[in-house]
Amino acid sequence: MRQSKLNNLMNQQKLLHRLRELRGNNCAGKTGYTIIISIFLLLGCSFALSKERLMPEPLKDSKNMQGTFTLILYGANHSNDLETIAILDREGDGYQFEPYAPEFVYRIKKNLPANEALSEAKKFVGWHHSFRNVIISKITDEKGSLLGYEVRPLYYPLDFGFSDILDVNYFKSGNKIIARIKLIESVEKIIFGSDSRGVFE
Repeated sequence: MRQSKLNNLMNQQKLLHRLRELRGNNCAGKTGYTIIISIFLLLGCSFALSKERLMPEPLKDSKNMQGTFTLILYGANHSNDLETIAILDREGDGYQFEPYAPEFVYRIKKNLPANEALSEAKKFVGWHHSFRNVIISKITDEKGSLLGYEVRPLYYPLDFGFSDILDVNYFKSGNKIIARIKLIESVEKIIFGSDSRGVFE
């Protein structure tokens, strides 16, 4: 049952990304827009995994990071793609991070030592001209065991009204950690327009 919900949610996210792509290219006519929304609503279901939500904790010192990681580079696919973040998935712990998005939205690099993975993650999230700094957080399970790290970009508040413009949630489901990544609502309205969310919430 839970796997079925996750599959439906992945289908929803694919449709949402496709809709944004069409809107960005100014080629989403009224009919196409309506069809995509209708399909999206038919697939609708709640993200009912709140009991297994994992809360990242800001890391005070990243110098002691050790181990081998799979690096997930999410976003930075076009000049206006602010849904950009990097996740370091600790290898050998029995869990696998999986972005809640189509595969073309992110890239994966495996078997990277901690220093190399962190360096590449910082470089990746710092591509935007409004980039100011990064915040690194550790992600642990309910027992406190390390699962990975999040490298999140911070921007100049003057450009978007906030320094941290991402809304990121992690949900544990079996041996997978589902990462749901999106812009905060006020920034999304700036980028996509005031009607960019609507029925998708």
